[in-house]
Amino acid sequence: MPRTVWSGAISFGLVTVPIKVVSATEDHSVHFHRVHTADGGRVRNRKVCELEGREVSQAEIGKGYELTKDVIIAISDDDLRDLPLPTARAIEIVAFVPVDSVDPIRIAEGYYLVADGQVAAKPYALLTKALSRSSRVAVAKYAWSGRERLGLLRVREDTLVLHAMRWPDEIRDPAELLPDETAVSEEELEGALALMETMTRDDLQGPDFTDRYTEALQQIIEAKREDHALPQPEEPEKPGKVLDLMAALNQSVQEAREARGQSAEVHEMPKRPKKKATAKKAAAKKTASRKRGA
Repeated sequence: MPRTVWSGAISFGLVTVPIKVVSATEDHSVHFHRVHTADGGRVRNRKVCELEGREVSQAEIGKGYELTKDVIIAISDDDLRDLPLPTARAIEIVAFVPVDSVDPIRIAEGYYLVADGQVAAKPYALLTKALSRSSRVAVAKYAWSGRERLGLLRVREDTLVLHAMRWPDEIRDPAELLPDETAVSEEELEGALALMETMTRDDLQGPDFTDRYTEALQQIIEAKREDHALPQPEEPEKPGKVLDLMAALNQSVQEAREARGQSAEVHEMPKRPKKKATAKKAAAKKTASRKRGA
């Protein structure tokens, strides 16, 4: 079982569910050490007390708040544990909302909440089943790691999952990033929707959803370990410059279908209606017609 990150309880009205919190994700990235490039020696950080000028051990290190440049207020782990705050000891559910009402940009890392002991089994199961049947998610407040946060509680395979959430004022307003308003034709929109339909999947499994960066990095590490030649990068395809947006959409649909083994036949996107003849051209045609009939 993964290491316990935090232990406490879920507060659901007058119902209390003792739980343990474990990380719901794993990091499979390749990690590096800092080394001295001249001889390969490890480069390490040394923790030195500024007043004594000596290196100190981890056991001697605590937390401090800088009140002024010369005044530091020491804060112990006990101080943080005994905060006069209900959410310091419990994940307090404050509301239930439809899942679609939560902007995904506010959702951060996830944790599994595990029932802590037999006494927690029934209220844990009750909350899990109620959440599943309601088709809602719970919004909760909790205090970890020196701050109070919002969290989103949902059910994944009969297990409660807590997602950290950002506060509304932590989300930047994207208004200043928007490009100038540009007109998009109905034909172009239909083309984009056709491409989206071609690329629609029922799951996120398969070679398109593997970490190719880590695989390539491991190939380099293995080649260096065996003193072999480094693998050469694939030459990226250089697509022709497509100036017409509809042509680009048609080509994209065709390539997406071919990549998925579907028929490469593509129905042409609706073409833009031809512009009506100007009044001048219409008058000229009318005059010509009269002359022919004379």
